[in-house]
Amino acid sequence: MKRRRIVVVTGLSGSGRSAALKAFEDMGFYCVDNLPLSLLPAFAEYSERAEDAFRSAIGIDVREKGFTVQFPALYGDLKACGRPLEMLFLDASDQTLVRRFSETRRPHPLARGTTPLIDGIRNERSALTEVRKLADRILDTTDYTVHDLRQAVVRHYSEGDAGRPMMITIVTFGYKFGAPYDLDLMMDLRFLPNPHFVPELKTSTGEDPRVREYVMASKDSVEFLDRLVAFLEFLLPRYNSEGKSYLTIGFGCTGGKHRSVTIALLVAEHLRKHGYDVNVKHRDIGA
Repeated sequence: MKRRRIVVVTGLSGSGRSAALKAFEDMGFYCVDNLPLSLLPAFAEYSERAEDAFRSAIGIDVREKGFTVQFPALYGDLKACGRPLEMLFLDASDQTLVRRFSETRRPHPLARGTTPLIDGIRNERSALTEVRKLADRILDTTDYTVHDLRQAVVRHYSEGDAGRPMMITIVTFGYKFGAPYDLDLMMDLRFLPNPHFVPELKTSTGEDPRVREYVMASKDSVEFLDRLVAFLEFLLPRYNSEGKSYLTIGFGCTGGKHRSVTIALLVAEHLRKHGYDVNVKHRDIGA
């Protein structure tokens, strides 16, 4: 069951705060970046008044004036008042932070002017000592990719769900009109029995039960569908765990009316039974 919670996301600059907030947002958290420290008590009070189980993640770091001095006492007071507050502190090695800032060419907040980058990183680490001691969870992102960090955030904060479900779009099309350019996966169904050559089915589409029965009467059609849904059952959870929010699958036949529509509807029906959010678009069904 989801509960009220406010996760303060902070840590060393370059350790992954922005990526962590994106992961929280994908899980349905209300996210605020660079919230002024003076507004934190009001935000915590607002979360208490929210009707549903309000979940939020707030990004605050050393760029906020007075953060290292004022935040520890403010955080302690809010916790003492029973606010559903917790802190995620992101850390990384000096060497990793130097490399990340060098790759992005972004300035370190404490290494402006003539101050060397490594000195800015060390000064920030020292300044955040007391903040770090208050953390409910510390993640060392030294060896993390952005995908590793997302998985870690989901693992610790998803409360038993996998975050926002992946949106799957299935597009049917006819090859004679050209294949869509924005597909993640594309299936060519022109090897299946073609109702176009059956006079009583020619003007119908794969939405007609008679067309579906004709296409699926073939053993190849049945085996293909079985193998395809097994493949998708294997693939989709892995896409989801890597943070893929959208997946577009194309099913194509010659005209985009019979075989592609039939298989697409059957696949969509199967995926919906397994809890996936599926949207089906027939691009050429009326061509």
